[in-house]
Amino acid sequence: MRKRLFITAVATLACAPWAATAQSFPPSKPVTLVVGFAAGGAADAAARLIAKKLGENIGQSVVVENKGGAGGNIAHQQVAAGVADGTVLLLGSVGPLTIAPHLMKLAYDPFKDLAPISGGVYFPNVLVVHKGAGAKTLAEFVQLSKKKPGSVDFASTGAGSASHLAGELFNQRAGVDMTHVPYKGGAPALQDLLGERVTSYFSAPPTALPHVETGKLIPLATTGLTRPAYLPNVPTVAEAGYPGFEALNWYAFVAPGKTPVPILERWNQEIVKVLNDPGVKDALTKHGLTPQPTTRAELTAFMHKESAQWGAIIRERKLTAE
Repeated sequence: MRKRLFITAVATLACAPWAATAQSFPPSKPVTLVVGFAAGGAADAAARLIAKKLGENIGQSVVVENKGGAGGNIAHQQVAAGVADGTVLLLGSVGPLTIAPHLMKLAYDPFKDLAPISGGVYFPNVLVVHKGAGAKTLAEFVQLSKKKPGSVDFASTGAGSASHLAGELFNQRAGVDMTHVPYKGGAPALQDLLGERVTSYFSAPPTALPHVETGKLIPLATTGLTRPAYLPNVPTVAEAGYPGFEALNWYAFVAPGKTPVPILERWNQEIVKVLNDPGVKDALTKHGLTPQPTTRAELTAFMHKESAQWGAIIRERKLTAE
């Protein structure tokens, strides 16, 4: 009898941690969704739309925290070292997750210290210039860049960000030498573009479209392989003379690497549910964002593919952290 009781007790203890983990969802306290860029950009827009619906569905507050700087790397490092109980999530971005590791020594490993949950949203960037730039087409912009090498610059959301690599890829393909000017997010980059303190910007659609519609910015090309529905009259870079050019921007949900798998799986279910919600899909689409729900394994494979692609470009261009 004692032996049987002992075995039962051991089995109960062995199952207890998993049981406690499984029962801790939804979290008993507010959830923080960290965004690596300033308020007002594409990441912030996506995060707030998704966080609102997530909170409604799980019956718990999901608060967006903007932590800009270093192209999003500060936020990624913070979350990688953060509490791993399911109360901290990160809307990770292509730059810190798959580009920055090839450019600089990081205090975290995106594939070890951050755990994948689900894809979030993706979109092509749009190359925009201010009204005084002296170019209304991509061909004119290239001509201007070649006429005055180094005098034409492009803004980005930080060194190693998707907008940075889109510009570097364009430098390579078009044979130009634009100067990179990094910012702490889409909103400050846009402010300087509107103020004509920087020539161009490979912008996220939600950031640029309102100013394209008012005529304050001129769209020259988009960076996907097909034209997005919200800019049907703007050619892709590929169509405008550079076949195969593609530089998508994307955001994905991750958590601290030691977050228990059962909690990660529950978050995957909830996030996928939100991304498939008709109302959320419609709201994201109006911001120029395409939902990208995935399994955890699909996100991992996608990140490895993106890392290999951008790593090759960085080596070929001999880029370094700025």
